[in-house]
Amino acid sequence: MKAICVFSGGLDSMLAASIIEAQGIDVLGLFFETPFFTSKKARKSAHHINLPFKVMDITKRHLEVVRHPRHGYGRNMNPCIDCHALMFQIAGEVLEKEKAGFVVTGEVLGQRPMSQNRKSLDLIASESGLLGLLLRPLSAKCLPPTIPEERGWVQRELLMGFEGRSRKPQMELARRLDIGEYPSPGGGCLLTENGFSRRLKDLISSKTEISVRKLELLKLGRHFRIATHTKIVVGRNKRENGTILALSGNNDLLLNAVSVPGPTVLISGDHSVDSMKIATAIAAAYSDAGELEVCEVRITQGTENRVLTVSVQDKEDFRPYMI
Repeated sequence: MKAICVFSGGLDSMLAASIIEAQGIDVLGLFFETPFFTSKKARKSAHHINLPFKVMDITKRHLEVVRHPRHGYGRNMNPCIDCHALMFQIAGEVLEKEKAGFVVTGEVLGQRPMSQNRKSLDLIASESGLLGLLLRPLSAKCLPPTIPEERGWVQRELLMGFEGRSRKPQMELARRLDIGEYPSPGGGCLLTENGFSRRLKDLISSKTEISVRKLELLKLGRHFRIATHTKIVVGRNKRENGTILALSGNNDLLLNAVSVPGPTVLISGDHSVDSMKIATAIAAAYSDAGELEVCEVRITQGTENRVLTVSVQDKEDFRPYMI
């Protein structure tokens, strides 16, 4: 018998996989990757417990869920119920290919009151299409028996009955299972972060095509919406400047102060005269022009470039445009 564990790399998913493995069942850790969460932590955790591990990129399908969540968002742009249902649905779709019988997750009843209460857990199981083939080993004794338990694939008495937000039971179980290294909870999904969510909401509301490149840019620099269809990204350091340059598209403009150090500034969307005035002024304001009255700014698109001289303004003048 084999099971697929939807594996986030956190302590709960590490425990869930280990509990099922302890019953003589082969477990494959499956991580679903998007620009909003990467597999780095999960790879390390899987390696630590010697768990076979695969990554699937689900960006296209997940983005539709983010844009139109049937069950709404959490505190920010995180559609947790819809997101979990999608992941478990995809896990179910690969059961036959992986020659696995059921799906395992590290969810704990009541740990997240909005998305892991009894109603939400039942809803996620139903909408994923897995129903009784979705086993939550950490809270199994608090939930109705699943098909793997009823058919004797796993022994219910060896599963857990964790409930609530306390982490102490998991930490004690980790000690008993000799799992001495695991990541701190939280911090894995950019959709739960306020600043990133504001930028994503702005991108979606702009009604432009959403690409992976644009999503990656949301992670960098300072963002300004200077017109309905014009946005600016301003690098904050050398690393970000280089990444912004690498992510620039054919239709984007790049701005740099000429005679003083300054950020790489990317303009996407319409390049009207008024927008260019604001953009060049922002490039000068965030450079090291300091007390200078004017600053030269180079505007580059592909192999073409030109230089404009602009007045140096205070950064605060542009705060109303900041996303």
